[in-house]
Amino acid sequence: MSWITLKTTNARWEAELMQQVLAAHDIPSRILDTGITPYFGAGSSAALQVRPQDQWTALLLLSCPEEEQAGASDNN
Repeated sequence: MSWITLKTTNARWEAELMQQVLAAHDIPSRILDTGITPYFGAGSSAALQVRPQDQWTALLLLSCPEEEQAGASDNN
């Protein structure tokens, strides 16, 4: 099974929260730790990955409503 990186974050808890949102909609995802930051106790950067066929649905679920409204007002 292939995976694509949907989002990256400097806080693993944020990736875990996004993963829970996707799980609530039955979208499989996984979190990969990136870098060596977690080994120094300074937090953990992470990448959230989904299957290619779930990419656009996941992006819509994780997008901010403000982004959608800003895009709509730019077109007026």
